[in-house]
Amino acid sequence: MKNKIKLLKQEIAKGVIGHTDMIDALLIGLITNGHILLEGVPGLAKTTAVNAIAKALSLDFKRVQFTPDLLPSDIIGAEIYDVKSGEFKIKHGPLFTNLLLADEINRAPAKVQSALLEVMQERQVTIGDSSFTIENPFLVLATQNPIEQAGAYTLPEAQLDRFMFKILVGYNTEAEEYEIAQKVANETFEPIEAVLFADELQQMKEEVKAVFIEDELTAYIVKLIFATREPKKYGIEELQPYIAFGASPRASIDMLKAVKARAYIRGNDFVSPIDIALSIKDVLRHRIILSYDAIAEGLSSDDIIQKILEAVEIP
Repeated sequence: MKNKIKLLKQEIAKGVIGHTDMIDALLIGLITNGHILLEGVPGLAKTTAVNAIAKALSLDFKRVQFTPDLLPSDIIGAEIYDVKSGEFKIKHGPLFTNLLLADEINRAPAKVQSALLEVMQERQVTIGDSSFTIENPFLVLATQNPIEQAGAYTLPEAQLDRFMFKILVGYNTEAEEYEIAQKVANETFEPIEAVLFADELQQMKEEVKAVFIEDELTAYIVKLIFATREPKKYGIEELQPYIAFGASPRASIDMLKAVKARAYIRGNDFVSPIDIALSIKDVLRHRIILSYDAIAEGLSSDDIIQKILEAVEIP
């Protein structure tokens, strides 16, 4: 099945030029059932990447544009009165899919976020008095624009914690942007074919669970997480004033899943410290709450994570 990963990436590359880190993160989320938050300015192929993955995996894909006037029923569905039968019927919303792209998620109000939180955590939807289970695979891929603040809401920490990864999507290189412009102008993008199906995806998930990780590396992951809460204990007391709250226990769980999946897509059947280094910022950057001192000094979560990586000894 590992050869399928290479084939899958080749197929996705037909529609998405560059952004290999984003593609890897999306694949990791898919094979570990981990939701992903993508942050980047408009026009960086976030929607295109999700659509390409859906086609290559033959999965159902729906996109919802989150706006300030969005209602919970707009995404989960509602009870509709049927005049002919005189009964209420359930109309399912776009949440009933495999890949849900929540575009500009931070524009929707609290009630919509609450409805989305239920499906992200419980993988079920409540409509009226009835609950409906969302079939696997199911993944929420949310985007937010970091440069616009008008009409935007800050996502609550409890919801941010449900995202396995927060991926910062940057610009393409000059060569990649040249290729994109040429292909768009000449309409030479190749069609994306389905190369992986639901039963094969399930097999991948089982193979990822079997990826071996040393107990010492698991302990190392836990130490990295604890260092975000108690930096003084790990000899980095200078970070204490900059961290208001460290990462939650979900971070340890998601890190363990992420490093095993990353080792798998890199073609290995065991986890190495490289897999941890490649995954830690994506897992932690949205889970560390910075203090006013950190914001005042221009420090980011990534800066804090890098200092923790340098301080905690690799086994």
